[in-house]
Amino acid sequence: MRFRDTRTLFALLRFSLFTGAAMLHLASCSSSEAPAAKPPPIAVTAQTIKPKNVPVTIVFVSTTQSSQAVNIQARVSGFLEKRVYTEGSRVKTGQVLFEMDKKPFQAQVDGAAAALQRNEAALEVARANLARTRPLVELNALSQKDLDDARGQFEQSGAGVAESKAQLDSAKLDLSYATILSPVDGVSSFSAVADGTYVDAQNSQLTTVSVLSPMWINFSLSENELSHIQNEEKAGRLKPPEGGKFTVEIELSDGSLFPQKGKIDFTDPSYNSETGTFLIRAVVNNPDGTLRPNQYVRARIVGSERPNAILIPQRAVQQSAQGHFVWVVNSAEQAEMRPVVVGDWHGEGWFIDQGLVAGDRVIVDGAQRLAPGAGLTVTDAGQPKGTSASTATTSQ
Repeated sequence: MRFRDTRTLFALLRFSLFTGAAMLHLASCSSSEAPAAKPPPIAVTAQTIKPKNVPVTIVFVSTTQSSQAVNIQARVSGFLEKRVYTEGSRVKTGQVLFEMDKKPFQAQVDGAAAALQRNEAALEVARANLARTRPLVELNALSQKDLDDARGQFEQSGAGVAESKAQLDSAKLDLSYATILSPVDGVSSFSAVADGTYVDAQNSQLTTVSVLSPMWINFSLSENELSHIQNEEKAGRLKPPEGGKFTVEIELSDGSLFPQKGKIDFTDPSYNSETGTFLIRAVVNNPDGTLRPNQYVRARIVGSERPNAILIPQRAVQQSAQGHFVWVVNSAEQAEMRPVVVGDWHGEGWFIDQGLVAGDRVIVDGAQRLAPGAGLTVTDAGQPKGTSASTATTSQ
């Protein structure tokens, strides 16, 4: 029994030694294996930098204004008999808007006409008397005083006739003012005075007629925005049109473009002390009356150009604590981080002021998994879509 236990003990010892040797062998084999394989290259899309001249459009939030808004006022006092026009309708030059009670004014005309007739009769009598007196004085039949009296009476009668004519003209003018006409073509406003109201200097404002063509487009430029534009021009990154002749396009609320193009015709020489901006005004023809006063639109100032611009998609630009950067493909087809200085947005692209040169390949898609030195499989991309977008947008 003891012998059998001894044999069993030796068998267990041999098994343990064999197992340990096997484990040592496996460990030595594992330590001699080859290093892990490199990760596969990352598929990306890259755009090759090709500087080019890019048209730049500056967009401003604007309001429309009638180029001539005329306040229609009563020029004489009296009762307003009736409103003739339809409120809110388009009216023509010379169209009747209001009628006042004409009877008092007609009576003044008639009275002035009668006074004129009386004074003209007196003038004829004085003329005849002077004609008779002059030869009698020459014959010493009448004195020089009689001649002077006749001449004075004639001149006094002539002055009376002139005064009566002026009074008649004034009365006729007042009578004409009783019919109130539109002085311009435009769109009418509501009537501020009801029919039958007595109108005088206190309530003479009757309505307003606003000219629709041409229409003014007003927008404001702040001092900071002006400085930015001037600095861009000094740096050669922005080139204005020759002679500063910008074209103004009008973008309506639905995003469509107004068919007529305008031009800048006025810039306020001083800043508004409350807003820190100065007014710029464009004028545009509005033959169909599509634009109405006090309407919000966008003024697109066209004509500037960014020469030799580097434009890349906005999605290619990333930002870290140190600033903006992009990923580029180096000569070894590996990812390289490149810091850049960005400029203005333009449509779907972003102008790059510093950091990229012609021939650089910028990664525009697939940059999320990149690290410096990562291997790449590169697919070329086209140029970013250029749309007419703003480099500066402001509101009044």
